[in-house]
Order: sequence, then structure tokens, then C-alpha cells
Amino acid sequence: MTYCKSVFVWLPAGEGDLSGRLLFLLQKHHSCISLSQILNQFARIYLQCSSVVRSQKAMTDQPQTDLGLYKPPQTVRGMTELDRAAFSQTVSVPAIRIPTSVLNKVVKSLKKVALQRPGLKRVVEEHNEDGNKDSSKGEHRLLLLDPNSITSADSFGSEEAEALTAYGVPQEIQKYQLKLTYENLKSEEILRAVLPEGQDVTSGFSRVGHIAHMNLRDHQLPYRKLIGQVIIDKNPGVTCVVNKTNTIDSTYRNFQMEVLAGESNMVAKVRENGVLYEFDFSLVYWNPRLSTEHERIVSLLQRGDTVVDVFAGVGPFAIPAAHRGCEVLANDLNPESFCWLQHNAKLNKVDRKITSFNMDGRDFIRGPVRERLPALMKGSQKIHVVMNLPALALEFLDAFRGLLGPEPDQSLFCPDDNLPQVHCYGFSKEDDAQRDVVERAEVSFKLSLQGWCSVHLVRNVAPNKEMMCVSFTLPRGVLKEPCPKKQKCEDLTD
Repeated sequence: MTYCKSVFVWLPAGEGDLSGRLLFLLQKHHSCISLSQILNQFARIYLQCSSVVRSQKAMTDQPQTDLGLYKPPQTVRGMTELDRAAFSQTVSVPAIRIPTSVLNKVVKSLKKVALQRPGLKRVVEEHNEDGNKDSSKGEHRLLLLDPNSITSADSFGSEEAEALTAYGVPQEIQKYQLKLTYENLKSEEILRAVLPEGQDVTSGFSRVGHIAHMNLRDHQLPYRKLIGQVIIDKNPGVTCVVNKTNTIDSTYRNFQMEVLAGESNMVAKVRENGVLYEFDFSLVYWNPRLSTEHERIVSLLQRGDTVVDVFAGVGPFAIPAAHRGCEVLANDLNPESFCWLQHNAKLNKVDRKITSFNMDGRDFIRGPVRERLPALMKGSQKIHVVMNLPALALEFLDAFRGLLGPEPDQSLFCPDDNLPQVHCYGFSKEDDAQRDVVERAEVSFKLSLQGWCSVHLVRNVAPNKEMMCVSFTLPRGVLKEPCPKKQKCEDLTD
């Protein structure tokens, strides 16, 4: 069914510069994109706007749990070499005195208002005025409370007040002098205390095995060594922190990086969807944010299917596909990715199911794939072609034109119901990302994809940049049409 509708959606006012707005979309005749996909697109826009607001707040607002508790010493502002002792501070927090006979029950009842800090005990012993433990008061303990929730005896909610009455605990608040150290602080607090006031603070990173991968902004670079050490200190298992220093190379899909802290070992071990991978993160492409997409595509496969992975990397599609019982043709231009692909196939005991190639994607399609495709199409098992190189993959689609020749031999005739299923990825900065990737695919084929394609939003890469996957059955007319000479992957630019 073809839709030609004008759709209006009102997005509520957000914060900052995200004000209420009326969004308008004129959906032209394009049966590939359904009305449900239009509505999904608006849902995505709404969630994206909300995400921007939350992200802005997370980077600029002081977390509520920190107000009134930790106020960093001015001496740490502008620190570039980490001095953990400089963050120590004694603060006054509310506490309630509880008999040890009912301690566990009361603590459980007050867990919503109890103080929670990394490495900090919420239940402490009472002390004399001189600060020493009071042995005469061993029948009671103090429960430290969150100063943002409890400021007086009247601050307890009805549930907490009822529990205190039931266990015979007086609603009397006293002050406790608590020493906070670097170990009790969160990474966001430390970085907020160090970086210049008013500047964005982020401690977010991608985890790749023991490696934390960051994309620091320019104003954070003078503090990059300190930031790296804080990330290691506050994230168990992270022993190396790197910062990307340039954009992803279009040819080999890797990037230059600087080690900010920790060891320089770049060989990571990653388990994704039950599959173990090993690779040198500095020399290959790996994105932990694509695990859901890897799983989605693999879920479409059946035992005995053939998977053609044109830009296979270290095997995040190929290895689980082989585990599922598929025969896999996996290719990557990067020699390092090719080596680690073979390594991971053996590591997961599926090397007999995977035939690997180290070629340009276009040569792979016009060579090994072309040789095998007629026989595969005569079989009953499905053929899936995966093209996950979103910066360039749509430009490689025309390599399928004429793959069976303009006048194929009748002995090679194959039924249309076993034409290859293509899953091609692309980036889009257009307002209508779905339409954009479909139209770009149509340009490569020089025919319409209306009625027999679907588009899936993979993820939001950056503000106004989406990663999309367009899936369709490869038309027989494309396979018979001559293919013009095109540039190879290493000659193309992003």
C-alpha cells in the first residue's frame, strides 16, 4: 500500500533550547516506507529530543545525591596530575541511633533514605565526644542517612515513620562527622571538581574487554591523563584507557588512539551474545554498541543458510552465523581483521563453516560471490548478504549488477524465490533517514525498491546522524544488468 499523507506531531517543550515544536512530514509516494515506520520515526525523534535534554542535564547539573554532602576543595580545581589525598574532606551527615537487636530490620525499612556511597559503611559505631569508640554504647549503632532526603526528624515518610515506631526507635536525628576520601567519590564528582566550572563533564566510555575507549572533547584534553586514571580507579576490570585522536579510516575502519592511563596491551578479549572474540583493538574495528544488531540479523538465519559477509571485520556476524549452522563466506580488506577473523573462527571451533577472504568488497562480490551464487540460488536454503560498512556500503550495491550476466545460460537458471536477501547499512544525516538510505540504494540499482524493502533504525550515532539498515530481496533484473566500472574501497572517501 502506498501512503501519501501529511503527518503533524507536537513535541512538548523541553529544557534549554529544546522548546515545544510542531513537526511536519510530507510522506511522498514510496511504498517501501509504511505508515507504521513513519510513526516509529516520530517516536524516535521524540526520544532523541528527550535524550538530548537528559544528556545535557547529566553533563551540567550536580547530581541530587551529592548536594550538601561533598563540596570539593578549591585546591583540586585545575589539577592535571591526580593527587588522591587532596580530595579528602570531613562532612556532617544526619544519623539515627538504632538498637542492635532490631538493626537489620530498621536498616531494611530505611534503605531508601540511607546514605549510599562507594566503599562507605552505612552502619557505624557510636563515638565519644573525643572521637573514640564508646564501648558503653555497644547496644546501639548509627545508621547514616542521605542529607538530601533527611534534614530533620520530620523528614521521614509515612512508611519510614511507621517502621521506626513499630521497632521502638525514636525519630531523633543527630550529626555524624564523616570523612570522605577519594575512594568514596564517584568519577563524575571527581571530574566535576577538577575541570573548570561551567564546562561539560563526561566520564562515559565504551568498554572493550579491559579497554575503556573515550572520545574526549577539546576542553578536556589538558586533563586527559587524570581522566584516564580516574576511569581505571572507578571501574573494576578496566586496566587501559584510550582516547580516539582521529576519525575512523574508511579503508581499514580503524583509528589512531592515545593511551591515557594503564597498560598498553591492545589485545582485547570480548564475549558478545555468548561468543568469544579476541583482537587488537588498535588495528581493527569493533563497536560494542552493535551487539543488539548482530543478534537481530543472526536471529533471521536458519541452519543450512548461506551468509555472505562482505565487510566481516573480526567476525561479529560471521562467527555466530556459523554457530547457528550456516555456511559463511566472510571477507574483509583489512589484513589485521582478516587474521583475527580466522583466529576467532578457530577459537570458537567454527573454522570449518567459514571460508574467509582478504579482498576489496567489490572484488569479493564480483569474484568469489559471483562464482558461487548460481549454485547457491539453485538450492533451497536462503542466502543472506550482510554489508556492514555504513560509511560506504550503499555505494557497493551496484557491484551486484550483472552478476549473473546479461544472458545467463539456461543451465544456470534459478527460481526467483531463492534470490539473495541483502542487509545493507548506511549513515544518514537527513531528517527522513529511512527515505534517504532507500533512495541511495535505488541510485545504485537504478530501479525502485518500492514494495519489497524494509528499513531498520540501528542506533543514533550522533546528533542528527543515524545508522540505518535497509533489507531487501536482490532483484533478478539487477543480477542480469551490466555493472559499470567503479572505484574500489581503498579509493573511496567517506
